Amino acid sequence: MTVDATPGSEVVLETSRLLLRPWRVAEAVVQRELWTERDPRVPPHRRIDADGHPTVAELEDSIRTNQVWSTWLLAVERKASRDVIGYCGLVDSGRGAAGEPELAFELLRRVWCQGYATEASLAVLEWARASGYERLWATVWDWNTASRRVLAKVGFTETERKEVDAVRGTTLFTTIRL
Repeated sequence: MTVDATPGSEVVLETSRLLLRPWRVAEAVVQRELWTERDPRVPPHRRIDADGHPTVAELEDSIRTNQVWSTWLLAVERKASRDVIGYCGLVDSGRGAAGEPELAFELLRRVWCQGYATEASLAVLEWARASGYERLWATVWDWNTASRRVLAKVGFTETERKEVDAVRGTTLFTTIRL
């Protein structure tokens, strides 16, 4: 993996098949597709609402102003086809301990089961380690077996901490020491 994360530069991570980099405004359509594919058990604020929000234009604005997609939540681009297939990176969700960000990833359904989430996550973990983080968190719905498998493959372990939601399922808290 190659990392370009010098002070003042944008983070770019490269693996054999992937390039993880900041989002481009034109890729808001990919973000919108991710929103449309989300499981109905995902909370409403993370799905397209009845009025069709967020729109592509709203997502374009969020990329321009960096409101929703932080500098550390990187677009995942396949190098061979140059298409963006989702995101992977670190977020400060406030759910883990102070100074310990959360690994987050989401890929388009058409690319599931091809190892991209694992590959992207490993690149982000290496970047986090090189950046001096000692531990990361990841939360996952108990029903999301594919994401649970990815987290296990890259070394996360489930903790005793859980948040039970009778409607949406239980959120599991996982962690990894770097």
